[in-house]
Amino acid sequence: MTLSLNGKLLLVGAGKMGGAMLAGWLERGLDPAQIIVQDPAPPPESAELVSKHGIERREQGAVLPEAPAVILVAVKPQIMDQVFPEVATQAGPETVVLSIAAGRTIASFEAHLPAGTAVVRSIPNTPAAIGRGITVCCANGHVSAAQREICQSLLTAIGEVGWVEDESLIDAATAVSGSGPAYVFLLAECLAEAGRTIGLDPDLAKRLANATVSGAGELLRRSGQEPATLRKNVTSPGGTTAAALSVLMADDGLQPLLTRAVEAAFKRSRELSG
Repeated sequence: MTLSLNGKLLLVGAGKMGGAMLAGWLERGLDPAQIIVQDPAPPPESAELVSKHGIERREQGAVLPEAPAVILVAVKPQIMDQVFPEVATQAGPETVVLSIAAGRTIASFEAHLPAGTAVVRSIPNTPAAIGRGITVCCANGHVSAAQREICQSLLTAIGEVGWVEDESLIDAATAVSGSGPAYVFLLAECLAEAGRTIGLDPDLAKRLANATVSGAGELLRRSGQEPATLRKNVTSPGGTTAAALSVLMADDGLQPLLTRAVEAAFKRSRELSG
């Protein structure tokens, strides 16, 4: 399905995540003439896309001839206060502001925007950089059904999209999917170290662990089956997998440990969001 907009899209920040979105939009047929990029030093991949497709560049402080349909904010949270107040002056009555910046609330954007401006806060995760992420979104009360659909379409360029009505649940989503890739990477590290402990060559243990984690994830995605079903399918009664799972599924095993980890991430996300 070809991606189209009724107006311009101002992409503020064309780094790893913003660049991945830009690539996804172009692959889905969005007219490059509808895109404006504001980034003083985009990475080579993004700079090449901008140059190749003749995409307009905006210097900070330059006034656009008309308000964009979408302002997508993809800058790092630590420079948001330097960048967004000026960008906010470009918003018009029909503009929707879509943020993928972690830890920045809807209210923090509304403070710089005209009253009644539509704002969507979202939290993608790092696999979005290869188009395999998942993004959770929350809209303020000024976002129309059409604007919500536009944001859905734009974010689909980097993976799956889900919505919550309560903004506080963004912190819960951050704890599960936003931080979640790190948990999986740690699993691969720990599995490799366990293999080394029982005698495997470290390089082979690393290869086995990485391939197992990535392969199992792909099987989960492609099969469409529940994780519990796939787990049971590979577990023979009295076998090696059952012996390992008796440790991992004990009362003090993986589930309570992971629950505590997610709760810690949730608490910290709430602290950072103010």
